[in-house]
Amino acid sequence: MNNQIYNLLLADDDEDDCDFFKDALDELSLAATLIIVNDGVELMNYLASNPDNLPDILFLDLNMPRKNGHECLREIRAIDALKDLPVAIFSTSLDTEIVDLMYEKGATYYIRKPGDYSKLKKVIENTLITAYENNFKKPARADFILQP
Repeated sequence: MNNQIYNLLLADDDEDDCDFFKDALDELSLAATLIIVNDGVELMNYLASNPDNLPDILFLDLNMPRKNGHECLREIRAIDALKDLPVAIFSTSLDTEIVDLMYEKGATYYIRKPGDYSKLKKVIENTLITAYENNFKKPARADFILQP
């Protein structure tokens, strides 16, 4: 196990999903801080306001009000200071076309939100460990989708 202290950002409009994510993270044996924003506009404002304290990984929901995850990812990849920010798409959908599009648009990982709490804990842990082991770099397409 590594001694990394993870600085995480979750962008998700579903309050229950945010609570489950926070609770699952709290139960892991990994040191982490978590900031939660509830829509894409709030996300982009947060990133713009915190250029010296960017997250190690952004968990990004695709379906959010005001600005969705697709729009946010496109903006993030267009901003020099954010273009290397690791982005894990965190969505209920596992549609192949969407997964392929997110890979092409520069997402680092793709995670289907598990309905089971123990699987949620496992997929968060797997994501953090995998990202750390890969030096937070984008993997090959075959390793893009992370499972619990």
